[in-house]
Amino acid sequence: MHDHHTSERLASYADVLAGELPDSWTSSHLPADAKDDLAELADRIWDLDLVAASLAEHPLQHAAILSRQDGAQLVLLDRNDERDGFLIAAVAPHALPDEAFRGVPEPNGIALADDPFLSAEQVTGDLLARYDSALAQVRHNALGGIQPSQPDRVVLTWQPDGSIATAPADDRASAVLMAHGFVQDPQSGIYRLGGDDTRAQARALCEIGPRLDALGIGTALQHPAGRTAPTAAASVPHVPAGPRTPATRSR
Repeated sequence: MHDHHTSERLASYADVLAGELPDSWTSSHLPADAKDDLAELADRIWDLDLVAASLAEHPLQHAAILSRQDGAQLVLLDRNDERDGFLIAAVAPHALPDEAFRGVPEPNGIALADDPFLSAEQVTGDLLARYDSALAQVRHNALGGIQPSQPDRVVLTWQPDGSIATAPADDRASAVLMAHGFVQDPQSGIYRLGGDDTRAQARALCEIGPRLDALGIGTALQHPAGRTAPTAAASVPHVPAGPRTPATRSR
């Protein structure tokens, strides 16, 4: 039977820890009766070392989740040994394809002492640094050859199937793209404009340029090596995108 006092202690520790971490973090508690949520969380714990070994012997009975505004999450769980304190691990983002994780080292979790104030320093200097690095790598990999846009420039990339893909940096650019036929992929967050009708595609490109320019956002049309743009859209004015190093990481 799960110890109610243990759950309260974990939740209280998480509240204090969240308030001591850099940036803005909030905490929430998953109780023992949230079995489906706990099972989904256990599958997303980004660890192949200390925390994975603990979970192999002690399935997740409850947990506290620390969430940052950009979507990053940490999970706090019991140690299940004779020592005081807790274990903390990174949570892998669920909206990215498995291919994005290939070759990216797991930001394995760490053990924390029973003092959340000291633990906040340990998390910040160790786990968070590795987690942020891993997050940046998998998010880059998820773009699949699409150069990330900047707040002041949207990079549009021709795809082998004739569509155009982009990863806008803010909601202003996203709204313009969607108003001209781009559709967002909920898994990757990438916006795509179909290429079945090349004239409609070219017209959309011509129209979004001035609208983005009015917002102070430039555009760049990127042609992957070995591919020629469709004739109907080849005359669309563009600024060449800068060079990039292709992502080669795999999991």
